[in-house]
Amino acid sequence: MNRFPKKLLSLLDKRKAEHNFRALSLPNNNLIDFSSNDYLGFAKSAELKEVKDVIVKEYQINQQGSTGSRLITGNSVIHTDCEKEVAAFHHAEKALLFNSGYDANVGLLSSVPQRGDVVLYDELCHASIIDGIRLSFANTYKFRHNDLVHLEELLAKQKDAETVYVVTESVFSMDGDCALLKEITDLCKQYNAHLIVDEAHAIGVYGEQGRGLCNQLGIEQDCFARVYTYGKAMGAHGACVVGSTDLYDYLVNFARSLIYTTALPASSVALVMASYKLLQNTKQIQVLKENISLFNELTLPIEDKINSTSAIHCFVIKGNENVIQASKGLISKDLDVRAIKSPTVKEGSERLRICLHSTNTKQELTQLAEALLKI
Repeated sequence: MNRFPKKLLSLLDKRKAEHNFRALSLPNNNLIDFSSNDYLGFAKSAELKEVKDVIVKEYQINQQGSTGSRLITGNSVIHTDCEKEVAAFHHAEKALLFNSGYDANVGLLSSVPQRGDVVLYDELCHASIIDGIRLSFANTYKFRHNDLVHLEELLAKQKDAETVYVVTESVFSMDGDCALLKEITDLCKQYNAHLIVDEAHAIGVYGEQGRGLCNQLGIEQDCFARVYTYGKAMGAHGACVVGSTDLYDYLVNFARSLIYTTALPASSVALVMASYKLLQNTKQIQVLKENISLFNELTLPIEDKINSTSAIHCFVIKGNENVIQASKGLISKDLDVRAIKSPTVKEGSERLRICLHSTNTKQELTQLAEALLKI
């Protein structure tokens, strides 16, 4: 066997020296969950399983895999029915299922922007957005986080671009704050740019029946494309891109992460459909909002907290070693809070990332707040 390349070993050694070496670990179910993205508790919901089982029976799903890509043998009636329901729920002409949020962003952003086009994106956008943009042939520029002046400066310079796309998350995954979507929408209209919004951490938290922040702000129809993922508040797996019929047709023909991968199996699609049914009838969204409000009140004295009305709350503790020790201290108190280290976030902005859930009790929230105040 060939020896592992020295250059790669040196990169691993560097990670270890900088206290940012990653390793897989098993979850500890004895801890109070403040780290998972299961904001509404759907992933462990018996009710969700019951609804899914009804749908599986209704569609007579009797195979485990999907056997191929959507364009060959992997498509089915439940895939197309699910997409129709998703499109209607999110007030769009069409919705297209992808295997994950990563696949959706990479497929959308690698195929839509063309040579001669320009993509402007918030500097804190998720890795899947950045990776998708990198695979396109467009010219790309990042704007400072939520900096409308900087965004407008960049928009004003793109007079020679054939098409301009502005890309942002609605809720930022590593900060928990929200994009200034209303203002960004106005700028896109002023400069004739196409807005793309990733709603991964907003679905199930904001908007009517958890439709997302674009719905809450009334800008759904102003977006060129919106991305919704199902592995977070929805407690399922997969994602979809919603938009026009033309966008749907284009992605079916050119999105490589859709064309060249095995489709989601019908049973997974049934779970997505069940999640949407549960979302429209759950009281957990309101409970989550109450927990967020209480936690913000309890942690008000902490200066190094990033302001957030989402389920994600971050406390900056500079330095990988320092934030690791803070996380270990909380875990020792049975509080599952994870450290987010550089290079996942910018060096000097390492933080504790806390995810709140509708299933967290007031006592648990108070316990966590008190522990954070001591840190």
